[in-house]
Parts: sequence; C-alpha cells; structure tokens
Amino acid sequence: MTAIKKYDHELQPSMNLQQILTIDDVIEALDDIITESEQNNDPAGYFAALYQKVTIRVKEGIALGIFDDGPRMEQLDVLFAKRYLAAYEANLKNEPVSEVWQKAFSISGQYWPIVLQHLLMGMNAHINLDLGVVAAEISSGKNITGLEKDFNKINEILSSLVHDVQGNLSLVWPALKYILKWTGKIDDYLVDFSMKLARDGAWKFATQLSLLNTSETPAAIVIRDQRVAWIVNIILKPGRLATIALRIIRITERGTVAEKIRKMQ
Repeated sequence: MTAIKKYDHELQPSMNLQQILTIDDVIEALDDIITESEQNNDPAGYFAALYQKVTIRVKEGIALGIFDDGPRMEQLDVLFAKRYLAAYEANLKNEPVSEVWQKAFSISGQYWPIVLQHLLMGMNAHINLDLGVVAAEISSGKNITGLEKDFNKINEILSSLVHDVQGNLSLVWPALKYILKWTGKIDDYLVDFSMKLARDGAWKFATQLSLLNTSETPAAIVIRDQRVAWIVNIILKPGRLATIALRIIRITERGTVAEKIRKMQ
C-alpha cells in the first residue's frame, strides 16, 4: 500500500502574496488551502488546518496582550506565514522549494504517514527553518534578544495545539489511544522531540543569522535547510517498535483526508 496519489490543483487560482498584509489575510489564505486540500483529499491540508488554528490563537493572543509587542508579533506572523504560503504555491507549480519543505510536501501522496507525522514534517520545515529566518529578518538593525520571549510563545502555542489535535483524533479512533499507551506515548515523544529542537536550534539559528551580512545570509540558510532536512529521517523512521505502532495506527485510521481535516478543525 505504497502507491503514490497525484493531486489535481490545475483549476485552483494562484494566491497573491503581496496582498497578504494582516493576520486576517493569512487566515483567509490558509482557508483556501484547506478547502483545496479537502476537495483533492490532499494530506497537505493537515498542516494548513493546524497552522490556521495557530494563527487564530496568535491573533487572540495579540488582542489579549500576551505578547511583549503586539504589532511586531502581527508583522512576524504575516512574514512567517508567507514563507509557508510561498513554498506551498511553488510546490504546486513544480518550482524549487527548500529541501525540508520539498520533503514535507513529498509525503502527501504516500499511504503510510499518519496525521501526526504530516504535522511534524510541516512543523520541522516551518519552525526549524522558516521561523529563524523571519525572526532575524524582523530584527534587522535591532537587538534580536528582545524577541526571544515572543518567539518561544509561538512554539508553545503550536506544541499545545498539536497535542490537542492528536487527542481529538484519539477520540475518533479508539485504537489509537490504546496503541499510544502501549508504546509509551510515541506521539508525545515525537512532538516533544520536535519542539525541543525548535527551542534549542531555531532560536540559535535566528541569532546567528541576525549577525551575518546580507551577502552571507543565503548560504547560511542553505546550510540550515540541509541540517533540518535530516530530521525528516527521525520523524518518518523513529525506530522498529515505533514504526510498527505507527503502521497499526495508520491502518486503523478511518475516513477520508477531508473528513480528518474537518475533525482537526
């Protein structure tokens, strides 16, 4: 059951990234991806659905004043999202994307990855590469240390929502709950591992990037991309016992991709 399924995106209009200026614009763009993914039964929609929940949570957080600098956070959120949206659009057009995003998009046609693995692949690309790039960009000419608290809050929001999503899916598929308990909560291990990498690595990358000259930045991003792409091996091949458990989970999953996306929402 390893057949690759192709998705038909030809009739979908291209998004105009220059018109995405606010968090509400980001939410709308993500909604378009979710709708398109539901129509095509494309697992790429799993991450888009999670990311929309994160974006909505960030918007609420700005309104409640939980971030040190609300306007800066909205600017960061928009720039951050546009890196994902640009990668998604480029992939549809068969244009070059970063190695880590290429690997994330490439599993959309594969049978075996479970919902959680699709989410972690997107998180790996977006947090461990994109977030550092954007953090350095938005801190250009300033001391980046002032951004660290808000940087970590985004990671915390994403981590909590991944746990929530997986918990909701466990309610839908009772077998998933028992398998995760039997295997020592593989989902928690994978999520915690990914978020630890985000906390320890992404911020370090952002600070290093902020110290470079403009001419040095592209090469540094390529090196980081290659390193982060290696993490894909841990997400997709977490060991024999975990792989067996994940395959059992996948077999017991019910419903179409579109139905799973709606359950996540």
